[in-house]
Amino acid sequence: MLRALWQPPTLRRDGEESEERRATWLELFYDLVFVAAIGELAHYLRDHLSGGGLMSFALFFFAIWWCWVGATFYATRFDNDAIPDRLLTFLQMGIVAAMAVNAHHGLEDGSVGFALCYVLFRGLLVVQYLIAGHFIAEARGLTTRYALGFGSSVMLWLASIFVPVPWRYVLWAVGMLVDLGTPLTARKLVVLIPPSLTHIPERIGLFTIIVLGESIIAVVNGLEELQWSFEAGLTAFLGLSLAFSLWWLYFDSADGSPLQSMKRGQMTIGLTWLYAHLPLAASLTAAGVGVGRMIENGPGMPPETAERWLLCGAIALSLSVLAGIHWMTCTLGTPRFRRVLSTYRLTAAALILLLAVSGSQISSLNLVAILTLICAIQVGLDLWRRAPQLAVKQG
Repeated sequence: MLRALWQPPTLRRDGEESEERRATWLELFYDLVFVAAIGELAHYLRDHLSGGGLMSFALFFFAIWWCWVGATFYATRFDNDAIPDRLLTFLQMGIVAAMAVNAHHGLEDGSVGFALCYVLFRGLLVVQYLIAGHFIAEARGLTTRYALGFGSSVMLWLASIFVPVPWRYVLWAVGMLVDLGTPLTARKLVVLIPPSLTHIPERIGLFTIIVLGESIIAVVNGLEELQWSFEAGLTAFLGLSLAFSLWWLYFDSADGSPLQSMKRGQMTIGLTWLYAHLPLAASLTAAGVGVGRMIENGPGMPPETAERWLLCGAIALSLSVLAGIHWMTCTLGTPRFRRVLSTYRLTAAALILLLAVSGSQISSLNLVAILTLICAIQVGLDLWRRAPQLAVKQG
């Protein structure tokens, strides 16, 4: 029995599975530690609303998101739910928890510990790829390429521990570019072993749910800081409505169809779609923080400049990224139809940035109301534009 569970990695492909790949119970449990990590980053941004705080948030967020992506793409190809995979997953969870603790202290005090945690996590991933390549000859080209690329990034992050600031962050940035560029160098190998077209979109969607959940948490935390009032309750309701609108805009058309290009060796579209989810996830998290600050500081008062820019900038960035994602999602319709949807998003983003520039006298309540209205109009426009298509499908 134990021998059957103690199995080496196995190669998994969509066409060779008896059922469509779905998230496993272990993956859902695994996501919980990332819920905690994203929550810690949101808490840090709420308490450090400055240029330095935003830079810390962005760097930490990239590293944590990239760890999640790395583990997810390994699992979609090689996970077999055996004991070794489970134990390595548990180790990764512990490392992510330690990353969250170090992120709490910011770049100034936590960068060394955070970098060490990143090295441990990504180093484990490199070991997993080497093990998979050892047991699966067919995948050895891909696993070796990934191990070399990701391993080079690990060495840069390890070296950053021993150099002073700001050179430490320069090495981080170079390491990030190496990480992001490595899949591009393996396009011919990815054709042979593409990611799952059902598993990956579902996993990406689940992570998006995690960051949208920060808006819910921010609303609850914001109300805890205030005595109950009609204005506070209305702002909270509008904040929830804003999150709901963003959920609608993303998930009403989320299908991962851009990943199909990877099967043809065209990595640019698939990776652009994947990498677009980094600014999307970060901006959705920041938007939740912004809504929380609107409630905490008094809905009837104009927010501070930094708070106004945080919320407006986060929503504008979210809509801009959604414009790109919708443009790449071929199943939404013709190029003209997708161009129209993207134009809606970009126009709304421009209006929101204009609001950030000129809205210094607008109260927190009214600001959240305007943003919610803009996003709700986006939902309405989508429904109106897609009504003929839906009628054809139902007919």
